[in-house]
Amino acid sequence: MLPWAVRRTRLPLLALRCVDCRSERATTADGKFRVNANGKLLDVWLLVNCVSCDHTGKLTVHDRVPVRSLPPALLDGYFANAPSLVAATLLDPSTARRNRFGLEWDGCWELHAPTPPESPWPLRFTVTFEDPVPLRPERLIAQGLGISRNELARRVKIDIPLNRRTTRNFSFLLL
Repeated sequence: MLPWAVRRTRLPLLALRCVDCRSERATTADGKFRVNANGKLLDVWLLVNCVSCDHTGKLTVHDRVPVRSLPPALLDGYFANAPSLVAATLLDPSTARRNRFGLEWDGCWELHAPTPPESPWPLRFTVTFEDPVPLRPERLIAQGLGISRNELARRVKIDIPLNRRTTRNFSFLLL
C-alpha cells in the first residue's frame, strides 16, 4: 500500500465580495484578530484584506460572548494572533457559513506521492487529506500518476465517484 498525502502549502483565498471595489477575492494577509470588549462581553473578528484594493474587512468569529465562556488559552491565542488559530478559524465551516464566504484552493496545496515501484501489480494507494482541500479524485490521481484521464478510467478501481469533489480520505487500486 503506497501512501499519498494532500497538504496545504498556504491558506486559501476567500471568495468574498469587497465593499469598496466589488472584487470577489480576499486574503487573511498577516492573520490578525481584533478583540473588542464591551463590559463583560467580547466581540472577536478575523481581519481580511481585499486582493485588489487592500481594503480591510472583518469576519465575525465570536459575537457578544461572555468573557468567561472562552477558555483562557483560546483568548490568549486571539490576542497573540496565533497562526494555527487563524488557520483553524478560516477552515472552520461554521465561520464560513456565518460570514458567507467560500474558500479558493487553487495553488494552495500539493500532493506528496512516492514514485510507484515497477512491480508487483496491481498497486493499492491510500490518499489522506491533512486539511479539507476539496479535490476531484480523477484529477488528483491523474496528476499523481502522470497519466491521462482516459487511461485512468481503464486502469483505476475506486469506490467513490471520480468526478465529484471530496475532502475525505480514500484508496484506489491501479491495475
